[in-house]
Amino acid sequence: MGLFDAILGRSKPVRPDLDQLFAVPSAALTLQAATGFTPSGLGSVCFAGVEGANFARLQQDVRELLDVDAATDRGGVPVEFSQDAYGYTWLLAQQPPEDTAALVNDLHAVNTLLQDGGFGPHLLCSLIGFRDPEGRSLALVYLYKRGTFYPFAPAPGGAEKRDNGLELQVRAALGDDLRVEKELARWFPVWGAPGL
Repeated sequence: MGLFDAILGRSKPVRPDLDQLFAVPSAALTLQAATGFTPSGLGSVCFAGVEGANFARLQQDVRELLDVDAATDRGGVPVEFSQDAYGYTWLLAQQPPEDTAALVNDLHAVNTLLQDGGFGPHLLCSLIGFRDPEGRSLALVYLYKRGTFYPFAPAPGGAEKRDNGLELQVRAALGDDLRVEKELARWFPVWGAPGL
């Protein structure tokens, strides 16, 4: 960044760092201790603008990537593709709730596959779902283009309202574990996201 950019208030965009996802398993332990939320075993990746033959090839590549691994006892990971009302595509992956590391590995592998396949500019976010004993939902959302996380907590009851107090509590609890997005305006709602 040069002097001219600094004067005009421009900043360099943060390079995506998918390895940030590997901090989630330890952050999940901190989250459980601080708030009682535990992993749900569900996670998803959201991306835009992939259609036709490219999308069919992408789906096949992801299924092959997450399918049975002959070198381990791991069976195929359930993978579902869906499209939301805004035209974004979601890939939902599932692992046992106690194996957050395996879920993060799957999400990292999918993001890497998309990035290496030239779809990096289409990646929006990844999320990992959590629940508390009362059944409330929470997601840790990773913003691909920012390289940061933020909590998203829909308020119980089905209306599109957020539990802002819980989101701020999670931010405070995880500040040492994850690179949390500082700009609250970038904490976008992900209503109805698979894995939430």
